[in-house]
Amino acid sequence: MTDFTMTKDADGVAVITWDIPNKSMNVLSENGIRELDGLVDDALADDAVKGIVITSGKPDFAAGMDLNVLASMKESGGAEGIFGLIMQLHGLLRKIERAGMDPKTNKGGKPVASALPGTALGIGLEIPLATHRIFAADNAKAKIGLPEIKVGIFPGAGGTTRLVRKMGAMAAAPLLLEGKLNDPKKAKSAGVIDEVVDDPVAAAREWVLNATDADIVKPWDQKGYKMPGGEPFHPAGFMTFVGANAMVHGQTLGVYPAAKALLSAVYEGAQVPFDTALKIEARWFTNILMNPSSSAMIRSLFINKEALEKGANRPDAPDQKVKKVGILGAGMMGAGIAYVSANAGIEVVLIDAKQESADKGKAYSEGILDKGISRKKVTEEKKGEILGRITATTNYAALEGCDLIVEAVFEDPGVKAEVTKKAEAVIPQDAIFATNTSTLPITELAKASQRPDQFIGIHFFSPVDKMLLVEIIKGKQTGDRAVAKALDFVRQIRKTPIVVNDARFFYANRCIIPYINEGMRMLAEGVNPTLIENAAKMMGMPLGPLQLVDETSIDLGVKIAKATKAAMGDAYPDGAVDEVLFWMADQGRMGRKANAGFYAYDDKGKRQGLWDGLDAQFPEADEQPELTEVQHRLMFAQVLEAVRALEEGVLEDIREGDVGAILGWGFAPWSGGPFSWLDMMGAAQAVEICDRLEAEHGKRFKAPDLLREMAGKDQSFYGRFGGRKKAA
Repeated sequence: MTDFTMTKDADGVAVITWDIPNKSMNVLSENGIRELDGLVDDALADDAVKGIVITSGKPDFAAGMDLNVLASMKESGGAEGIFGLIMQLHGLLRKIERAGMDPKTNKGGKPVASALPGTALGIGLEIPLATHRIFAADNAKAKIGLPEIKVGIFPGAGGTTRLVRKMGAMAAAPLLLEGKLNDPKKAKSAGVIDEVVDDPVAAAREWVLNATDADIVKPWDQKGYKMPGGEPFHPAGFMTFVGANAMVHGQTLGVYPAAKALLSAVYEGAQVPFDTALKIEARWFTNILMNPSSSAMIRSLFINKEALEKGANRPDAPDQKVKKVGILGAGMMGAGIAYVSANAGIEVVLIDAKQESADKGKAYSEGILDKGISRKKVTEEKKGEILGRITATTNYAALEGCDLIVEAVFEDPGVKAEVTKKAEAVIPQDAIFATNTSTLPITELAKASQRPDQFIGIHFFSPVDKMLLVEIIKGKQTGDRAVAKALDFVRQIRKTPIVVNDARFFYANRCIIPYINEGMRMLAEGVNPTLIENAAKMMGMPLGPLQLVDETSIDLGVKIAKATKAAMGDAYPDGAVDEVLFWMADQGRMGRKANAGFYAYDDKGKRQGLWDGLDAQFPEADEQPELTEVQHRLMFAQVLEAVRALEEGVLEDIREGDVGAILGWGFAPWSGGPFSWLDMMGAAQAVEICDRLEAEHGKRFKAPDLLREMAGKDQSFYGRFGGRKKAA
């Protein structure tokens, strides 16, 4: 089987088609590089071939490089192996770009065009950028861009150097530093591609048969080339690079190495000839791929995330695709679940106690779709189809025929028990019942069900339409079919699932609540709140703990604290935190929704900065802790709970622990997740820090036995558990 094939027609056009057997999307492998190289050599050497068209046999062109290959290359070949592979790829793309032309006269080359039927990402765009003309189909669903920065690397196969030399550093910045993706028409407007046509292969064939020598020489291979927008020491270019450096540091706070490496490759490459610039790009790419941060991000955000989405931990059960879902409760969560379900093509029955509330829940979907229409991402026809799948009602009889129920009423065991019994009276015997809860134990809630083996927890994160993670919770009696149903449903609505066992707060909230509490605890101790918030952000947390409390609402924190204290009694450990939380609630500062919390807000709800009233109630201590001390307290508050969850069997797979942490509450994505972060640090150093924190701040920082054991054996989490098996 081959990844690339070539046909030559009577007109002298060689069409190279990329079509990997048994794959829905093309990705470039080492074997693919060799095949493409050989076919390009063949076409260039054949006098009967006048031009070359590179296209895809699939609806899309390509999804990028096979990151599994890069990950294994790092393990087997190290920096030398990676650099060698990248330079081999540079050589191939440069061969396509020069196309046999005379190095002195730039004449005699063969035109090479690319024809993109659909999406072209990463290497799927870097190959076309090396061709002389890029034709894309008029396909509004197609995405074109270089998203590598989102998984901790940057375009290393010439995409960085070519795009900057084609567009200039400023115009290329959103595409490179943000990984911005465009549809074909916007990509053409931006100058990334050349033509948007109905039949890209036909247009490309016509072009290569009529192209002249002048048409196929890239600007950077011509004498007198000047970079658009100016080179680094040109007055305009100087300002661009100074601004870009400040912007990158402002957005990353120095914790994402790929962005800095990309900027270095652009800055250094802009000052040297093109071929030298490619070598600089390859060196920086190798450097970043050898960085443990980038490796961890690739592993968690690409390899492990993809494995979980494909059902890596799915029980052996028949296909459980959901056809009709009943949603109990049309509040914010229920309305969001209804939208993502209907958007995925599932028939939805949305039930609430009052028709007005049910209609309001359906209107939530209408609001999202109207925004999509205003942005030209949704059509009126599509809106009608999606809304037509949602039946808003108060009548439980409408649940007849539902194969899945998602209960999303108030976090009250009594209310949940009542609606469970009502629904089970009318739904089919084999229907799966899922409860959406963030804190209530599933095993206890299942007692209201006549079929506890078909009862499961599904914890959605708010807002449902935007958050990527769904936490599936198994009760003590939950059966394999219920787990399979939940996983298949999550896959249908295009979310990433993790599966955990039942315990208070499950996994995500178990880890995030200590982070929030540690921030409030330090505030009560007199630590400057600005130091607390910035220390968190400088570790890569998207929000500081105080801002996160505002976003989730202070009254919710009060409810959780009261419920937890009632359940734990004298063992409750967070009395110092409650003093802060309850005082804020007493002041009526309930968070962002009230335009008043730890932060001050203007009339439009825009955050203005930390509330100046904090200093009066929680005066700043004369002696402030070191930055690293604050960071260790905030990070270890989270990661130690992750380790305990693994140790206790709540978490069965460290891949789910890492992916869930990043997608669920934004845990320092640069680190790859809690277990990856501990692996970078090393178990021995982690235990040493725990011992110091425990001595100074209490038993909450006590190193778990598992972590201490691993330190003694010089083990890592991914080395011991292989990213697959639970703790033994």
